[in-house]
Amino acid sequence: MGIYYTDKHRYDDILNLPHPTSATHPQMDRAARAAQFAPFAALTGHREALKKTEELMEERMSST
Repeated sequence: MGIYYTDKHRYDDILNLPHPTSATHPQMDRAARAAQFAPFAALTGHREALKKTEELMEERMSST
């Protein structure tokens, strides 16, 4: 039987309810909503920092 629910009608009381809408907050437009889930650059500047470190290390290694 596994983890399946035995009561197939568990949510029948809420299935056909209308979608809730706020009386005080306006609905978000699609662009604003999509922006919430868009990827972001958490490591902004990381690649440049690595490149600079690499250049400094190469400079040190060549001067010894």
